[in-house]
Amino acid sequence: MREKDPIRLDNRIHLIDGFDLDVSHRTGTYVINEEQLTLVETGPSPSVKYIKSGLAALGHSLDEVRYIIVTHIHLDHSGGAGLLLKDCPNATIVVHSRGKRHLADPKKLASGARAIYGESFSELFDPIIPVPEDRIVVKGEGDTLQIGPECTLEFWDTPGHAKHHLSIFDPISNGLFTGDTVGVRYQQLQQNGIDFFLPSTSPNHFNPNEMEASIKRIREKDLDRIYYGHFGMTENTEEALNQVSKWLDVYMDVGEQAVLEGRGYDTISQRLLERIRQHLREKGIEDEHEVYILINLDLQVGSLGIIDYFKKLKQ
Repeated sequence: MREKDPIRLDNRIHLIDGFDLDVSHRTGTYVINEEQLTLVETGPSPSVKYIKSGLAALGHSLDEVRYIIVTHIHLDHSGGAGLLLKDCPNATIVVHSRGKRHLADPKKLASGARAIYGESFSELFDPIIPVPEDRIVVKGEGDTLQIGPECTLEFWDTPGHAKHHLSIFDPISNGLFTGDTVGVRYQQLQQNGIDFFLPSTSPNHFNPNEMEASIKRIREKDLDRIYYGHFGMTENTEEALNQVSKWLDVYMDVGEQAVLEGRGYDTISQRLLERIRQHLREKGIEDEHEVYILINLDLQVGSLGIIDYFKKLKQ
C-alpha cells in the first residue's frame, strides 16, 4: 500500500513521497510551511500528481506555492518543474546559475538522460516541459531567500555530484537540504534499524575531490538534520557524513583498479555490490532484501560516473 499521506518531520516541514521509479521512499518533495509556501525538489514529471495530492492533504492549494527550489537539474530532482509550475500560478523556480538554461531549454538534459535510461526514459521522465525564463530565479553561494518572518534560507554551492548543485540551509531546524551531494539515504533499511548511506557518483560532473570538500564543509556546520533527495531526513548527521566519505574512498579504489585492468562500468558495479553485500550481511541483511533494487540501480549509474571521471583525468 502506498503511503500517499505526507510524512511529518516537524510542525513546519513535511515530505511528500514522489514514488520515483514507481517505488516508495525513493524521491520526495519537501514542503516548508512558512509565510511563503516553499517546496524543495519536484522529482520527475510522473511524481507531480503525488505532489498535488500531498499538498491537498496538508490543506494547501496550488496557488499558495510561492517558491519551488531544485537542488540541481538532474531529471529525478527537477524534471517535473515545468509541469508543476503550470498549475502553480504564483510560484517561481529557484535554481543554480548553471542550471537555469537547462530548465528553460531541457532538450540537452533530456538527451543525456535518454542515453543512460534508454527505452525506460519516456515512462520515467515524460513529459519534460520548459520553464519560462521569467519564472526562474537564480541563487548561488551565499545568497538568501526570506520565506517567513523568522526564516531566511541560505544557499550553498556544493559541487561533487554536479556542478549545478545547491544545498539549502534552513536556520529554524539547523538542517541542510543536500540533494545528492552527500549521497543517498536508504530508507528501506530503517525497518531493520540500520542507517545506511552511499555516495551518488552519476555522470557527468562527478568529482570525488569536490564531493569530499563539500562533505567537509557540511560537517563543519554541525547540523542537526540533513534532508536528502533520496530519501528522507536524518538527525544522525555525523555518522551519515562519515559513511559517505568512507564509501567514497571505496568507490574510487575499486574504480581505479578496474580502469587499470581495462574493465568497464559493469565490473565496477559488480565489485562494489559485493563489497556492500558483505557489509550489510554483517549487519544481518539478507541478499534478497528489497533495498538492493535501488542499490543495484544506483551502482549501475554511479559506475558510469566513476568511469567518466577517470577518462577525464587522462585528457
